[in-house]
Amino acid sequence: MKKIIAVAMLALASLSASAERADSLKQAQIDFDNGHIDEATQTRILTGNVVLTRGTLLIKSDKAVLKETPEGYMLLTLTAAPGKTASFRQKRDGGPDLWTEGQAQRIEYDERTEVVKLFANAVVKQLEGKRMTSEVNGPFISYDNRTEQANVYNDASGESKAGGGRSTIIIAPRRTAPAAQAAGAAKQ
Repeated sequence: MKKIIAVAMLALASLSASAERADSLKQAQIDFDNGHIDEATQTRILTGNVVLTRGTLLIKSDKAVLKETPEGYMLLTLTAAPGKTASFRQKRDGGPDLWTEGQAQRIEYDERTEVVKLFANAVVKQLEGKRMTSEVNGPFISYDNRTEQANVYNDASGESKAGGGRSTIIIAPRRTAPAAQAAGAAKQ
């Protein structure tokens, strides 16, 4: 069991740890159908085909609640309509075509703490181009970008419960067969 948890932590750490850092310093553009904006409390409630773009980050949901702290940090809660999911996609540092994608019924992100939480039907994938290199899915996924630690729980409440759901990790091989072995195998 400890080995499975360690593998899960490593897979999740590699998913989000290197999100493109420059994105946090870029302006955000948010498109939506309807909105309620309260400047006194720095709260924006946006509904209907919400699409947020900030650098390489692309977020989509049916509803977004965006709060801004006095220091300028964003607290974002994305909620999907029944039967749908909220989603994000962001380029990762470390290469020209590295991406992280995720989806869930609800996604919460605290920019100050750099913690993202995915609730209900949570899926996070790491991609190199279009090739999936790892995937984690479960009822609840929480990832701390600063400490590079993740938790995957069997209940969307963020707790493990007896009889709760199951989670899965898929890790694709990172290495390929050496050219000589591949050529020899092809001749057989």
